[in-house]
Amino acid sequence: MSNYSLQQFVQQTKQDETENDYFELETPRILEVNLTDEVWAKTGSMISYNGAIKFTREGILEHGVGKMFKKAISGEGSSLMKAQGQGRLYLADQGKKITIFDLANESITVNGNDLLAFEPSIQWDVKLMKKVAGMMSGGLFNITMQGSGRVAVTSHYEPLTLLVRPGESVITDPNATVAWSGHLQPEFRTDISFKTFLGRGSGESIQMEFKGEGFVIVQPFEEVYTTGSS
Repeated sequence: MSNYSLQQFVQQTKQDETENDYFELETPRILEVNLTDEVWAKTGSMISYNGAIKFTREGILEHGVGKMFKKAISGEGSSLMKAQGQGRLYLADQGKKITIFDLANESITVNGNDLLAFEPSIQWDVKLMKKVAGMMSGGLFNITMQGSGRVAVTSHYEPLTLLVRPGESVITDPNATVAWSGHLQPEFRTDISFKTFLGRGSGESIQMEFKGEGFVIVQPFEEVYTTGSS
């Protein structure tokens, strides 16, 4: 363990005030938002801010009845908050590593539990994985992000990107799947013998299969999802 004088510690760990981009990685696990208008972020992700910023939890009809209904039936474990005003906002989520995507009229689908923040210019929609909603703890929902703007996504440890090619499908564990190309439509399959072989209890092992052309981002960690009521 390193020893520091107080002055040395402050100098090595203080925020970089020269940064002024909308989204900046202050550290690999802390996102700085240089706010001039508004941003959507995961509820509870604010760890600090300065300036005049107001936080509002996402309203029931904030994004229309369609999205409200899909969120209600998805058993969503996380909700959104809107930060409005001017100042520096710092966001984090359980020490997870943060990756910033700068979409240029592109789309990406993100596991709902791994979405940290996004610009209001991004269009989004909730996608409920109906086949596995009753088979996994808390269900499984994803959010498709589309348009131009920045999206901040989290992962446990270093993420790995797997390429999906025609005729070469990629199979992943849903609990370890972070995001994938927005146009890919994963299929779900079960494997009873696989789970039994690993000694993980009775029942079926759920797997996601990606076909076509694109990419899938996975993390070396199986995340446990919880419902909003837990």
